[in-house]
Amino acid sequence: MTEEEKPIEEVKAPSEETKALSKTERFATWLMTREERRAEKESNLESLIRLNVLVSFLTLGLVGGFETVQLAITMIPYLG
Repeated sequence: MTEEEKPIEEVKAPSEETKALSKTERFATWLMTREERRAEKESNLESLIRLNVLVSFLTLGLVGGFETVQLAITMIPYLG
């Protein structure tokens, strides 16, 4: 037999490995894209929370005045 003429068993085995490897690669790619989407959602959620806090303090400032905002900031230990 020449190099080009291989038995069916030898030809079949590498293709099965390649098929399994491609499934593994596709699964890994899917996991990575899912994790990237999850990270994007978390960063979007964080930015929405920050925006909400900012708008809340601005509304409090407009309604209650600057002294009220100062009082609210002193009541929150991690912001003061």
